[in-house]
Amino acid sequence: MNIDEIKDKKIAVLLSGGVDSAVVLHLLCEQGLHPDCFYIKIGPDEEEGYDCTSEEDLEMATALCHKYKCRLEVVDCHREYWDKVTAYTMDKVRNGFTPNPDVMCNRLIKFGAFHEKRGHSYDLIATGHYARTEIIDGRKWLCTSPDPVKDQTDFLAQIYDWQLKKAIFPIGGLHKEEVRRIAEENHLINARRKDSQGICFLGKINYNDYLRKYLGEQEGNAIELETGKLIGKHKGHWFHTIGQRKGLGFGGGPWFVIKKDIAENIIYLSHGYDPADAYASEFIIHDLHLLTDNIMPERKITFKIRHTADINKAVMEALGNGRYRISSEKPIHGVAPGQFCVIYDSDHHRCFGSGEITL
Repeated sequence: MNIDEIKDKKIAVLLSGGVDSAVVLHLLCEQGLHPDCFYIKIGPDEEEGYDCTSEEDLEMATALCHKYKCRLEVVDCHREYWDKVTAYTMDKVRNGFTPNPDVMCNRLIKFGAFHEKRGHSYDLIATGHYARTEIIDGRKWLCTSPDPVKDQTDFLAQIYDWQLKKAIFPIGGLHKEEVRRIAEENHLINARRKDSQGICFLGKINYNDYLRKYLGEQEGNAIELETGKLIGKHKGHWFHTIGQRKGLGFGGGPWFVIKKDIAENIIYLSHGYDPADAYASEFIIHDLHLLTDNIMPERKITFKIRHTADINKAVMEALGNGRYRISSEKPIHGVAPGQFCVIYDSDHHRCFGSGEITL
């Protein structure tokens, strides 16, 4: 974070109640800046019957703003979230795809709806993401964090170029343990608070309960791929993802979900540990979204298809009609339509953007 580049800017900090955004506020105030803080309300309403952590999150954010004498405003993006992100998620799941609501939340809510309501009044939007930005040849790029486990460029790879130009990530150059240390040394109220897991707003809500509320249940067959044998019954293909092993509930395992027949509501399983059918070396992406001035990646790339520290080398080839073939150096487990394939340069430093894996 170059203080000289931001010291005269009007900055909004998005506080989540977690330790990462808390340290963002600390670092900015430590440099003599006085940002305005915002808590984005995207969780479910009380009448929707969910046990959410938003009340505790807001209490944490309020305490931090009191400590640093910064103004805190709650911005209600609840309806925008449920109209846009939930609609996207349910549409993808219903059609057999594997969506990523957190990716779309960043694009549509944190850097989207918030911008329309309040963010447009600010020069920069600061968040607690583990990512960096760099100016290279006069262009702003999204770049990876030095902490490969926490790196969140994959969650940011669908934001628009104008959103990236306003974004700053003050903890992006730190490792998680450094962030915890800073929080503890400065007695931040949430220094030892556990990281949230799963979809950004769900808190303690079970993801399957979330799906059940909107899609219901529909019994279908679980069939062994190699033999056609009926293994058991499931409650809807949308509760299962390609490559899934845990939580299937069938005896005689381990079982892996290899593919799904959406029209017939069938999931196909393979028996044994890591069957070959669970891997793919080539797949197709479409709707490639580019972050920086529509600059295309080189032929040799690195990529990720899920939020892990794994880095995969590949060759990317244009097929026409907005489709690209990704040929990985090694087979990848659990490649599923609907996932975002996040594209980086060959050094895994600059993030070019992401495209959706298709059939």
